[in-house]
Amino acid sequence: MNSRTSFALLAVLTAVGTLTMSSAYADEIPQACVGCSMEDARATSNKMLMQDIPVSVWTDKTGYKQGDVIMVNGQVANVASGFPVTITVVSPLNSIIAVDQITVGNDGTFETTINTAGNMWKYDGTYTIKANYGSADKKNSVKVELTGGVAYKPNYETPTTSKQCGANEITANGHCVPFSISGGTVTSATLNTDDNSIVININARESDGTLTVTPSKTVQDGIFMVLVDGQEWDDVEIVANKVTVMFPAGTEQIEIIGTFVIPEFGTIAAMILAVAIISIIAVSAKSRLSIMPRY
Repeated sequence: MNSRTSFALLAVLTAVGTLTMSSAYADEIPQACVGCSMEDARATSNKMLMQDIPVSVWTDKTGYKQGDVIMVNGQVANVASGFPVTITVVSPLNSIIAVDQITVGNDGTFETTINTAGNMWKYDGTYTIKANYGSADKKNSVKVELTGGVAYKPNYETPTTSKQCGANEITANGHCVPFSISGGTVTSATLNTDDNSIVININARESDGTLTVTPSKTVQDGIFMVLVDGQEWDDVEIVANKVTVMFPAGTEQIEIIGTFVIPEFGTIAAMILAVAIISIIAVSAKSRLSIMPRY
């Protein structure tokens, strides 16, 4: 085999290898080039792979301590002038704790820093950093572990059955929430006061389905996000307090997040008690002043 033939065969094998690797990474690169600098990424074949992906994102490390600064880098495959990359951070509680828009360079690269100091980062666990560029399909994410904070313990309230709800309602901490479902059954519901959410457990093993929930504004208000089995879900319609979720077969839990959820009775009772005590003290003080002799 002469040198020309060998070179041609090598070129064919290289092309086939590149196509195979690109298809394997076409959907999403988890932890894309974690620990690499931009210079390192450009010096490896990962650079070629990232050019085939709409947007990629990576961090300088996989683990951090609370208060550390996370270095975030990334690259978009096709630069659209005037469009920034939106960075969203989701906490172990599945709540959004940070959103920022980053300018993309002419070469398609972007970078930013995220400070993990503050109350929003107080829980230990896995934080997801998402990058989105223009449209829903141009996205990627990377996960980092944070330690040195507080161990997260979900504060899901124990469901009560003291209140009888209708056939098309489910009890969530004693409150009746209207719902309808196809393709599955609702098994239970609880109020998560930490995340201002309603957590609904369903059985949908056989087929895809649809869940519609319409909580009253006294129970939940300001609905803006839905999680399906812990993942942010886009196949959702939200009209005021009516939420319709299209879920796939096998779904076990749907969480509807708002800006308010009714607090547990103990919290309200404590507030009422505090106000009552303050009122009694104020009235007593005024009474003592009124009976004091005046000179």
